Amino acid sequence: MKTLSLSWLFLLGALTAIGPLSIDMYLPAFPVVERDLQALPGSMEYTLASFFIGMSLGQLFYGPLSDRFGRRRPLMAGLFLYTVASLACAFAGSVQLLVGMRFLEALGGCAGMVITRAVIRDRCGARDAARAFSALILVMGLAPILAPMLGSAVVTWLGWREIFLLLSLYGAIGLFAVYHGLPETHDIQHEPPLRLGGVFGNYGRLLLSRSFIGYTFSSGLAFAGMFAYIAGSPFVLIQLHGIPAEHFGWVFGLNALGFVVASQVNARLLKTHNLTRLLHYAVWVPALAGAVLAVAGFDGWLPLPLILAGFFVYVASLGFIGPNAMAAALATHGQQAGTASALMGALQFGIATVMGSMVGLLHDGTARPLMLVMGFCGVGALLAHRWLAVPAKHAEP
Repeated sequence: MKTLSLSWLFLLGALTAIGPLSIDMYLPAFPVVERDLQALPGSMEYTLASFFIGMSLGQLFYGPLSDRFGRRRPLMAGLFLYTVASLACAFAGSVQLLVGMRFLEALGGCAGMVITRAVIRDRCGARDAARAFSALILVMGLAPILAPMLGSAVVTWLGWREIFLLLSLYGAIGLFAVYHGLPETHDIQHEPPLRLGGVFGNYGRLLLSRSFIGYTFSSGLAFAGMFAYIAGSPFVLIQLHGIPAEHFGWVFGLNALGFVVASQVNARLLKTHNLTRLLHYAVWVPALAGAVLAVAGFDGWLPLPLILAGFFVYVASLGFIGPNAMAAALATHGQQAGTASALMGALQFGIATVMGSMVGLLHDGTARPLMLVMGFCGVGALLAHRWLAVPAKHAEP
C-alpha cells in the first residue's frame, strides 16, 4: 500500500462512495417524494431497483474500456454522465421519469466503483490491495454514516429535489478532482484492439475460474443481505417500530460505523494474518446473524433490540468480507483488472438487485420478508465460500 498516497486513497474513496451516497442519502425522502409526485405507496422502491440494475450493467462496459483505453478517460466520462443525470433527477416530474434518470445516474456513477478497484490492483499486490480496500472503506464509510442524516436534514429544511442537486455537485467536484489529480495507472501501449469477441472471451474465462466465482458469490451474497436491509429497513424501523424519520439516520449511521471499524481492524490484522484465513472465519458471522433474524422473523418474535443487534452484527461483518474477498478475487487477474473488477461488481449488484426486489415482492406488512432474505443471503454466502472458493485452493500471492 506504500505505492498509494493518502491523497490518492482519499480521492479513490470519495469516488467509490458515489454508490452508497446515491443510495443512502435519499432513503429518508421516500414518503415525501411519493406524496409530492402523487405516486402509489411502495413505488419509490423501483427507483432503488433501477439504480441497482444500472450499477450492475454499467460496470460490464467500464471494465473492458478501462483495460483498453486506460483508467482516466472512462472514469471522467462516467462522472460526467452521473452529474447530468443527477441534475435531471432533481427536476423529475413523475416517479417513472425518476426511475429512468436513476438508471442513467447509476450507469455513470458505477465508473467510480469499478475503475477505482482496478487502479488499486494496478498499483498493489494481493495483501496490500486488501489493506488498501480496507483503507478505502474508512473514507467511503462516511457516506452511509452521514448520508441519511444529511438527507433527512435536506428534505426537512429544503426539499427532496435539493438532495439530487447536491449529488450532481458531488459528481462535478469528483470530475474536476480526477482531471487534475489522478494520473493514468494502466499501460495501454500493448493492449490489443477492443473487440466484442475478445471481451466476451475474457468474461467467459473469468466465469470458468472457480476461485473468482467463489469469492465473487460469497461476498456478493453477503452484500446482497445489506442491500436488502437498505431496501427494507425504512419500512421495518420507521413504520413498524415507530422510529422517527429524523432519527432513522442515526440508526443507519451506527451500523455503517460498525462496518468502517471492522474494516480497519481487518487492515491491522492483515499485517500478520493471511487474508484468505480471515475471510474463512468472517463468512460465518453474517450467516449466523442472518439465520437468527430469519428464524425470529418466521416465528413472528422480532423485538426491536434483536432487530437492531442483528442488523449491526450483519453489516459490521462486511468490513472483513468485502476487502479480503475482493483482493483474493482480483489477485491473479492483474492484466485484466478492469474486466475482472467489472464482472465482480456486476454480479454482486445483480445479486443485490434480485435480493432487494425480493423484499418488495414478498411484502406482507411485517418484517418477515426482510429477515428471511437476509438469512438466505448470509447462509448462502457461507455455502458459496465453502463450496466454491475453498475447494479451488486459491493461493494468496
